[in-house]
Amino acid sequence: MIQEGYSKVFVALDGTDQQDFVLARAIKVAANNGAKLYIGHVIDSTALESAGAYPVDLINGLETAFRDSIAPAVEEAKANPDVADVEIIIRAGRIRETLKDEMLDVIQPDLVMCGARGLSSIKYALLGSISTFLLRSTDCDILVVK
Repeated sequence: MIQEGYSKVFVALDGTDQQDFVLARAIKVAANNGAKLYIGHVIDSTALESAGAYPVDLINGLETAFRDSIAPAVEEAKANPDVADVEIIIRAGRIRETLKDEMLDVIQPDLVMCGARGLSSIKYALLGSISTFLLRSTDCDILVVK
């Protein structure tokens, strides 16, 4: 049976300048579907891991900075009666594994949204894109916002 609309919309934000546009689009999609909106962000720990252990204060500071950067949009989403609920999930780890194992596999959204850009051209060449990873590793619809 084909489901009409989405009930769980997950948006993966990367902290880049484009994230405000991606989040605004995700809020609109969640509202149009009466869906719960999950906002996910992974603090990339790969650079920190190569330096050995990373300080908890640094992770906490990065998490606070991210929450502050999306606070106005989150308030807008929470105030929208058409958005069922809003949940922010922030984890530190390797982006792909953390995104899949600790967020998507747990939430099981029926739509995942992300931005088209986020990695520098060098990182893209080495790592590939998160949007491509999502297409290959999830069972739900993916919407890449450009």
